[in-house]
Amino acid sequence: MPRSNYPGGLNEMLNCDDTAKSYFMSLPDYVQGMIQQRCGNVHSIDELHRYAENLMAGDK
Repeated sequence: MPRSNYPGGLNEMLNCDDTAKSYFMSLPDYVQGMIQQRCGNVHSIDELHRYAENLMAGDK
C-alpha cells in the first residue's frame, strides 16, 4: 500500500509503491541514474517528482 513517506528511501518506495515505480521507470536513464546516486535522500513521491523536475529543468 502506498504511503506518503518512506524512511528507507527510494528503494523502499519503489518496492512498495507502484505509482512511484511507474513514474521512476518513465524518466530518462540519466535522470534515473542521478536519482539512484542519491537514493537515500528521496523519501516521498513528492521529493521524487521535485528532484526529477529539477534535474530535467536543465534540458529545456
